[in-house]
Amino acid sequence: MTSPEEAPSGPPPAPARRGALSRFFFPAVNRWFLLRLSLVAALTALFFGFLCVPARIEGHSMEPTYRDGGFAFCWRPRFWIHPPKPGRVVMVRIAGRRLMYLKRVVATSNDTVEFRKGELWVNGVRRQEPYALGPCDWELPPRLVPTGHLYVIGDNRTMPIAEHTFGSVPLGRIEGGPAW
Repeated sequence: MTSPEEAPSGPPPAPARRGALSRFFFPAVNRWFLLRLSLVAALTALFFGFLCVPARIEGHSMEPTYRDGGFAFCWRPRFWIHPPKPGRVVMVRIAGRRLMYLKRVVATSNDTVEFRKGELWVNGVRRQEPYALGPCDWELPPRLVPTGHLYVIGDNRTMPIAEHTFGSVPLGRIEGGPAW
């Protein structure tokens, strides 16, 4: 007979299995984990570097639609198939992909654009612009949008016309549109 003080011989007890939540937040670092981590990092860099480029909004020209200091993502595939139509917001490349303007398309190729007493006229027809912040006193003589260009302008028309950057932009400079 064995005495109660003697330990039973046999294998040591198995360690307690980690829970699924613990394994999710603290995975075992092995070669499969490192491969998955590398793949996710590469796909993220490609996605946010080429398809959905982050951008910080600086300036008041697109208020009230987009606020100064805000944040947006430029969804580059937005206009790959169809060019933007009037009323759409676009991101215009100025110098590389790191410097872009955020503007609204108001006219397309071969349209005539003008401002009369602060109102936008395209091809002799007054445009309703519910998104534009007014009142506006802009005066701009008629101008023809060249072929292969769009006419873009900001929504904040309370700013003096001299403080705005706007006008004809080649279609090739349109990087995409804001994701939201």
